[in-house]
Amino acid sequence: EVQLVESGGGLVQPGGSLTLSCAASGFPFSSSAMSWVRQASGKGLEWVSAIYNINRTDYADSMKGRFTISRDDAKNSLYLQMNSLKPEDTAVYYCAILEGAKAGYWGQGTQVTVSS
Repeated sequence: EVQLVESGGGLVQPGGSLTLSCAASGFPFSSSAMSWVRQASGKGLEWVSAIYNINRTDYADSMKGRFTISRDDAKNSLYLQMNSLKPEDTAVYYCAILEGAKAGYWGQGTQVTVSS
């Protein structure tokens, strides 16, 4: 059974930082490209970042220079370091399997709220 469990969300002030984690199981994590996506209340899904099995990374333009995606294949874990957070970064953040045998699976999400 595929499981993706996000954690690390919370309330942070503008300009602050958070690191999200995603614990993965039930599929070949090390050979799967992974992604973070987010959804703000009342808005559609927004792609945030992706990391591939050769550690190639991609970011949405609005996240470049502020967010860093990484993975630890030994721990079957995906991370998203978020710096210089803005109120518009407020959303539920999901990790998802982008490519591989189980592409399309999502976690339950973790809420990030950026507010003073």
